[in-house]
Amino acid sequence: MRLLRLARILHVSQRYGLDEFLLGHERVSWLRPLVNRVAFWRDLREPRAVRLRLALESLGPIFVKFGQMLSTRRDLLPPDIADELAKLQDRVPPFPWEQVEATLQRAYRRPLSGLFAGFQTAPVASASVAQVHFAELPDGTPVAVKVLRPGIASVIDKDLALMLTGAGLAERLWSDGKRLRPVEVVREFAKNLADELDLMREAANCSQLRRNFLHSPLLLVPEVHWDWCTPEVMVMERMAGIPIARVDRLREAGVDLRRLSRAGVELFFTQVFRDGFFHADMHPGNIFVSVDPKHFGKYVALDFGIVGTLSERDQSYLAQNFLAFFRRDYHRVATAHIESGWVPPDTRVDELETEIRVVCEPIFDRPLKEISLGKVLMQLFRASRRFNVEVQPQLALLQKTLLNIEGLGRQLDPDLDLWVTAKPFLERWMENQIGLPALRRRFLAEAPFLAAALPELPRLLHQRLSAPPVTTPDAVHELAAAQRARNRWMAVLALLLAALIGVLLLRPVG
Repeated sequence: MRLLRLARILHVSQRYGLDEFLLGHERVSWLRPLVNRVAFWRDLREPRAVRLRLALESLGPIFVKFGQMLSTRRDLLPPDIADELAKLQDRVPPFPWEQVEATLQRAYRRPLSGLFAGFQTAPVASASVAQVHFAELPDGTPVAVKVLRPGIASVIDKDLALMLTGAGLAERLWSDGKRLRPVEVVREFAKNLADELDLMREAANCSQLRRNFLHSPLLLVPEVHWDWCTPEVMVMERMAGIPIARVDRLREAGVDLRRLSRAGVELFFTQVFRDGFFHADMHPGNIFVSVDPKHFGKYVALDFGIVGTLSERDQSYLAQNFLAFFRRDYHRVATAHIESGWVPPDTRVDELETEIRVVCEPIFDRPLKEISLGKVLMQLFRASRRFNVEVQPQLALLQKTLLNIEGLGRQLDPDLDLWVTAKPFLERWMENQIGLPALRRRFLAEAPFLAAALPELPRLLHQRLSAPPVTTPDAVHELAAAQRARNRWMAVLALLLAALIGVLLLRPVG
């Protein structure tokens, strides 16, 4: 079976001229004329990026999904390929009702007749990994049931094994192979797929996002019915709305498109900078707009298989970079790169500043509303490559999401100025990260550690100061360890001092 699949992949590769990516290396470039002569029947008039997209579509849903993921790694890909792969659509025929029923009975270990009060056998959505059906729980609650595609894990394993083999060849034989790291990219794709194959993980993502926006006037997230969830089945609140891409229907329903576009920007920056947890698959198929009176005009989020997380360090880096871009302060952008640790510490600030200026100045010659913040971020990552920066996966997801948000926002309102919309939000966030509020928040976060460490501090200091000096090899080793311990406790003393200062600063006056 694997040999047949390999033969199919080789045939499609030949048909669309994908050997171009393998025969670019000088060691095997002499083979290209021979291959072209043997495969005289193929039509290679289309650009290479178009041919790559068509080949992935021919090879089926897993390769399509791989192409979609690859399109997010714009820090690695040539622009023509990244742009073309972004057009891939995951159109997959649904699997039969009999297989759905078998999966449900296996997951719940009892007949379907006693599980739901009603179940629609026709799916409402179908994708490469799962499909969705509407149903009613025994108490009549309307729900959406997401069911994993049967046998998908074994199909993925076989295709991933072949992808890894092809990536290894490309890394050795393609002229850009080492720089683009195709083996690493396939492994990252495998990890993302493994996450999507566990619907309990997706349910947890959904639950987290719902909790973050439980009382939000901007976003609705379905409630997860945990008692009905398994790794193969996810049951959630049934949501209704108009697909975000149906601008004509939204306008007919009376939705304020201008307000909706700005709400989308606010939602993105709230997820990134308030929560550090964001929906990373916000393409039009996963976003609806509610038109019922209670939640009129709110966004509705669906499909939580891919999410991104950001540390406080990531958040600070991004906020500082965005604000510095707004102010055209390229020196601050360069120093933020170095302070973040993503650029080697011996990097010359002036050289990095010059590189960033070369990227940004042509962009800023255009009106702000015509500038894509996502593409600026992409250009920045690309410019940083010569300084040995490896863009973190969470930032690649962030860039993809930002591009999606910009695209949706400008589809709703062509005059959307994302920069003007985002700047006040970022400035408020930065104000909250410095000064007394931030000091108090950090002190409270460290309070449990300080409370545990403080009673032990006098005894440990006394033991250290009263210990006799020794010079044996073992004792020298112990002395070094004690010195490290002393350094740690000195750090604790510094924290206590900072805490005392913080308490004094935060005490009400009078």
